[in-house]
Amino acid sequence: MTNKKKLVIISGLSGSGKTIAAATFEDMGFYCISNMPPALIPEIINSWGEGEERNVAVIVDARINKFFNPHMSMFQKLEEIRSEAYTKPILLYLDTGDDDLIRRFKETRRKHPLVDKSTGIYDAIKKERELTADMRDNADVVIDTTGLEPESLRRTLRELFAEEAKESGLLISIVSFGFKHGVPQDADIVFDVRFLDNPYWVPELREMNGTDPVIRDFVFNDPLTEPLMEKLTDLIEFTAPQYAKEGKAYLTIAIGCTGGHHRSVVIASALADILRRENLNVRLEHRELR
Repeated sequence: MTNKKKLVIISGLSGSGKTIAAATFEDMGFYCISNMPPALIPEIINSWGEGEERNVAVIVDARINKFFNPHMSMFQKLEEIRSEAYTKPILLYLDTGDDDLIRRFKETRRKHPLVDKSTGIYDAIKKERELTADMRDNADVVIDTTGLEPESLRRTLRELFAEEAKESGLLISIVSFGFKHGVPQDADIVFDVRFLDNPYWVPELREMNGTDPVIRDFVFNDPLTEPLMEKLTDLIEFTAPQYAKEGKAYLTIAIGCTGGHHRSVVIASALADILRRENLNVRLEHRELR
């Protein structure tokens, strides 16, 4: 058990939920610092760590890009943090689809921070993606907030970062989804289960979902389901310790079918149950059933 405090660096697109994230971290007892120039983060954290008893979350915004050393990426700058009081920084990135971002700015009547006389909303979002691409590419955790309600984002953050989960080892997030709605942007591993028999084509089952026992029985009556579960379980049980050994704290496994309501829900739920029985730290989410 380490006595080091947790240090989380939060970045992402404007409108992706950073304000909600900051409030959630404060509710979890973190001391939150907003919009600190990245060049100053190592100096402040290294000198301040011994005097601060709380975990710390730092929100980094693309608007302060002018403070970056053009010869050193933001991620490399954060690597300079070597405080004895804090763990290695956990880099959290919040991502969102363009359509959702535009809708959110319209609903709140707020102006995107990079919009000006020569830059419209679409170009502003594109520019911000470019400015924060380094953070996303090197992030320990990427959360796709497309279609995500605020409380769902808060719940996800609590599951990932709450103090009681601090020493629980590799956290495996299993997400069911529908390919017709797009692959989750935060997925590390994607499995396609569309080859299994589809309950959608049975009229009396169409309006049910994979949480219903009838749908579960239907999917498991497919002779391919049991072999699939064995192979998925073997693969995850083999790879999870290797990810943990390499220092990865979070692993997102996405399981998809066509619409994300039947087969993927059943397989994701069954896989989560098996891994939990193996004492692995697992969270389960059904994206299309939100």
